[in-house]
Amino acid sequence: MIAPARKDFVAVPVAVDERGAYTNGKRRKQSYWRKWKQLSSLQRSLILFVLVLLLISGIIAYPGGPLTHWRAKSDTVERGNDDGLQAHIEMKSGGKAVLPEPPSERKGSRKRGPPALQNRSQNKRNGSEPHGEEMKKVVDRDGNKSRTSWHGSVIKKNEVTNAKKKETQPESEDSSVVESRLEAVREAFRHAWKGYKEFAWGHDELKPISKSYTEWFGLGLTLIDALDTMWILGLKKEFEEARQWVATHLSFGKSIEVNLFESTIRIMGGLLSTYHLTGDSLFLEKAKDIGSRLMPAFSTPSKIPYSDVNIGTGVAHPPHWTSDSTVAEVTTIQLEFRELSRLTGDPKYQDAVMQVMKQVHKLEGKHDGLVPMFINTNSGQFTHLGVYTLGARADSYYEYLLKQWIQGGKTETELLEDYMQAVEGIKKNLLKKSSPLGLTFVGELSHGRFSPKMDHLVCFLPGTLALGVHNGLPVEHMELAQQLMETCYQMYAQMETGLSPEIVHFNMQAGSVQDVDVKPADRHNLLRPETVESLFYLYRFTKDKKYQTWGWEIFQNFNKYTRVDTGGYTSINNVRDPKSPSPRDKMESFFLGETLKYFYLLFSDNLDLISLDTYLFNTEAHPLPIWPKAQ
Repeated sequence: MIAPARKDFVAVPVAVDERGAYTNGKRRKQSYWRKWKQLSSLQRSLILFVLVLLLISGIIAYPGGPLTHWRAKSDTVERGNDDGLQAHIEMKSGGKAVLPEPPSERKGSRKRGPPALQNRSQNKRNGSEPHGEEMKKVVDRDGNKSRTSWHGSVIKKNEVTNAKKKETQPESEDSSVVESRLEAVREAFRHAWKGYKEFAWGHDELKPISKSYTEWFGLGLTLIDALDTMWILGLKKEFEEARQWVATHLSFGKSIEVNLFESTIRIMGGLLSTYHLTGDSLFLEKAKDIGSRLMPAFSTPSKIPYSDVNIGTGVAHPPHWTSDSTVAEVTTIQLEFRELSRLTGDPKYQDAVMQVMKQVHKLEGKHDGLVPMFINTNSGQFTHLGVYTLGARADSYYEYLLKQWIQGGKTETELLEDYMQAVEGIKKNLLKKSSPLGLTFVGELSHGRFSPKMDHLVCFLPGTLALGVHNGLPVEHMELAQQLMETCYQMYAQMETGLSPEIVHFNMQAGSVQDVDVKPADRHNLLRPETVESLFYLYRFTKDKKYQTWGWEIFQNFNKYTRVDTGGYTSINNVRDPKSPSPRDKMESFFLGETLKYFYLLFSDNLDLISLDTYLFNTEAHPLPIWPKAQ
């Protein structure tokens, strides 16, 4: 735009001959040049300035000119950078709070993320510079070379890059984005597997920062937990390496103590799932072996199993500090033992775990279908009455009520009754709204007093509710599932790293500026899968793309704050400090067994990939078949 005219002006003299007439031709040109030279420097500068402004204005006004293209490119870059920003609560004019919008899809865009976490002894790198795994060439399953764009998000050479072509080919664009995300998950798995293979092969869990390992049971826990994930992701080379280890090194005939619940859902569940997916009898034989060795845990006066058992000696016992077991642990082993009975034809496994369910079904001490957290192995009675939660020590009891009913052909009415009563108890006693956004959350009840505390573990509930609706339960459960899914997403979005803490407390006071409050001791993130799990179910049943978008945002933040350069991912101590999240130096086995698997299934549009009409997932994300008819 040209500035307004000024009052002062510049007079340019025009050459005339001795009679006062205008000259023309060569003499006139020479006269103009002479007069120009006679102008002062200031006058000449002003004239040139005006001419330059006119030229620039013409360029700006010309449609389709180079400046127009520059603006478009600048806007694209700016929008792309917005994708990486942490979502926060925004305040509209008038002070009304609104939910942060999920990041819009930037299909085909490429970004560089900050560097992955490194050993603190290493020098820090500039977050804007590509490095290591981010920029290496990878080869997909078809043998085509690809180039990683953002911590594993792969842009293939044959992807459409012309914007006009993309506008006219939305289906191919969507397909490209889907494959890019799926390959990003495969790359993340390969990166985690690289660290495990190099520094913790055959051991339970990787310590990626110190490049070492930890043992829990000494049974290759991460490897077994990841078997079916590798098969589902199509990582055949890695799978064959793991199978070879199982065939030659996995032995349960040694004197080691294991936790009944953890070894059932991770080891036996992983082996049974892999058997069903591959048809390889090796895994069924190993599952039979571990299953039989866990049976001494049920040798209690009440038939409520002990928490621990030595699989070599056959000696079982409760924890050293109590004779109680947690309710979640004793009621979240049924899917696996029932399936083992179906495959072997030996009813003892199913009889043992169903005796537990029958006992819990008839017990007093429930509150509108909600169960206490502990049960005594001697008396078979609930203990610590009056405390009710859907978090640790009780969570998966509710999950397995529904899933056992589905597994057995929907004939075991007591299981369905207990589940339906529990959902009503949750709605009546534990559901509240936060302030200022009115997020629906599940709190806890302690001796009649409500606490707005919610574990990240509770985020299994939206997916479970949605699964129930898919199997014919009331549609109102889906409405609640969608509300709780929004809340679980906000537990990520309202954190500075975009990753959820282990526990949050919701604000309920009027005038609160943020819904979520996190105590210092609860700010850690363990790479847990529950929110991604529920996103998977909600997307499968609603086809709403926002659930994939939320999942992609979470996946990128895992890459941004928990990925370790040398291989692996680590839990972190502080989700509220993006500059120093403080790695814990531990990669839980469920990151490969559950979290990455659910990411892959969430981003896939193939409904036949582990069909939810054919399989159901145990609480460690190991798919087991739905029985074809009542057993």
